[in-house]
Amino acid sequence: MNIDLERIVDIAEKAGRAIMEVYARDFDIVEKDDKSPLTEADLAAHRLIVDELSKLEPRLPILSEESASIPYEERSRWLRYWLVDPLDGTREFIKRNGEFTVNIALIESGRPSCGVVHVPVSETSYFGCVDKGAWKREKDGPTEPVHVARQRRHPLIVAGSRSHAGDSLKQFLEKAGPHEIMSMGSSLKLCLVAEGRADIYPRLGPTSEWDIAAAQAVVEAAGGVVTDLDMKPLRYNRKDSLLNPYFLVFGDENEDWSCYLS
Repeated sequence: MNIDLERIVDIAEKAGRAIMEVYARDFDIVEKDDKSPLTEADLAAHRLIVDELSKLEPRLPILSEESASIPYEERSRWLRYWLVDPLDGTREFIKRNGEFTVNIALIESGRPSCGVVHVPVSETSYFGCVDKGAWKREKDGPTEPVHVARQRRHPLIVAGSRSHAGDSLKQFLEKAGPHEIMSMGSSLKLCLVAEGRADIYPRLGPTSEWDIAAAQAVVEAAGGVVTDLDMKPLRYNRKDSLLNPYFLVFGDENEDWSCYLS
């Protein structure tokens, strides 16, 4: 289906402005059933995105982190749908470190085909469609194409999590040898790979499908790869659980990244 990617960027930017209105003042924080935090910014962005996407494509279902209780029996029949994280990086939002994003992805036959990742604080957007290309735009600046690094660097540049570093990642890095870590929150870690600033992002911890779908589309549109630890492409809406397997995001397909796994 033909998607107006600029329109999706516009929706993400509107959600970003709604988030920043909350960011600029005091706000309440509640705890969800899974112990993760929720703020009024999450809900404001969710409502805006759902409303705008419903106007844009009324027949397409929407799966959002803030409305994720749709039974698998129903969503397993979806061939196309929107997958949304209205505010990815709520912990970063609460810390006010700026490293949070708005994520909107179009999923087609289990694959993220188009995606937008918007960074409200810097007013930066990453967006792309697989087989068409990926781009980055900062504020009102020019729209510039982005590409992954086709050849890994020495030392290796690794995108890592501010909130979720663990023993598995430490073991991976020990095997990988000399490296530099670029610490970042939210789906921005995948965007570091998409624009060639990092060689790899090994995610050896839990994530949900809405956390990374939009950024996966950008990575793959930029020529990169997102795989599970068996080096198979990451796919969506294939099971009852919305948790992802652990995964790798990289640009250099000639490197045997699996040899660094425990």
